[in-house]
Amino acid sequence: MIDFIVSLLLIGGAIFALLGAIGVVRYPDVLLRMHAATKIGTLATGLIMLGVAIYFLDGATTVRAVAIVLFLLLTAPIAAHMMGRAAVNTGVEFLKGPAHEAQDPDDPDKHG
Repeated sequence: MIDFIVSLLLIGGAIFALLGAIGVVRYPDVLLRMHAATKIGTLATGLIMLGVAIYFLDGATTVRAVAIVLFLLLTAPIAAHMMGRAAVNTGVEFLKGPAHEAQDPDDPDKHG
């Protein structure tokens, strides 16, 4: 039963990591990419580390897994803030309007 739970956590973490990577590539704006990188990356790592802690059931491994997750929870918002500030300070153009309108501006069927 523990192997099944660990497998679900690891597969869930891998799926979220894949979705975050796809989001970084596909999103049109710096802020959306930053959101995908930080939020989904933290969730994926948290699920994987929870699976590791459950699989090994060792005190030292569990403490390390918890420390990794806490480190990410503390540093990911700061890193996202610094990336956003760097984007603003360097003059990066941000998306204006809904994201679906920015993907194909020459579409004649675009509403609005």
